[in-house]
Amino acid sequence: MLGEGILKGLAETARNFAGSFVSKERMTTVQYPEEREPLPEAARNFPFLVYDAKNPADPDDWEKGLRCVACQICEKECPPKCIYIEKSKDKKPDYVGKLQIYPAKFDIDISVCMSCQICVEVCPFEAIKMNNEFELATDDRFGGLLLDRHELAKSNEYYHQIHPTEAAEVDARLAEEKAKAEAKAKAATEAAAAKAAAAASAGAASAGPAAGSAKPAVAPPAKPNEGEPKA
Repeated sequence: MLGEGILKGLAETARNFAGSFVSKERMTTVQYPEEREPLPEAARNFPFLVYDAKNPADPDDWEKGLRCVACQICEKECPPKCIYIEKSKDKKPDYVGKLQIYPAKFDIDISVCMSCQICVEVCPFEAIKMNNEFELATDDRFGGLLLDRHELAKSNEYYHQIHPTEAAEVDARLAEEKAKAEAKAKAATEAAAAKAAAAASAGAASAGPAAGSAKPAVAPPAKPNEGEPKA
């Protein structure tokens, strides 16, 4: 029938229009910014850096717990080349006491970023994730849209708030990898201790009999003088 699609579209529009007066689900607009629609968990906008907070009272807590080790993989894989990283010249201990290289400089130009999430996919340390913050308008084209590591750093708790399902999976995977590494290190330590103990016992066993089995020297019998008469 000619015009059937138009009639169906008009009927849907009329149903939504009338329903918006009695059903909140059919409302097409909200009174922004006083009212805000909840963002879906999969929403993404621009990247941020994750850090594990241990002591929120410490002003440098975010820097100590930063997961990023300046491997620069995200910088190399970024299609629009909006990530800028400089490695540190020294190393700092993380929360487990292991010395790590850290990013002395980590900038993202969000005016260039295209929110492709490739940096998240290639990061081997679960250090960079996608934020859902979108109210980033500014009149400062260069300074306001170039975010440094201090502005990019967000706690793991914040990550759980915006992406709870994904963050729980990441934490479980990291905990499993940590448990495997600890078990491997423990096994290596026990094997080294057992090897050292076996070597020590073998050395003591080989040294014991050699020292205790020495026989006293016996003097040979004296020969008679050739010029003396025999008895």
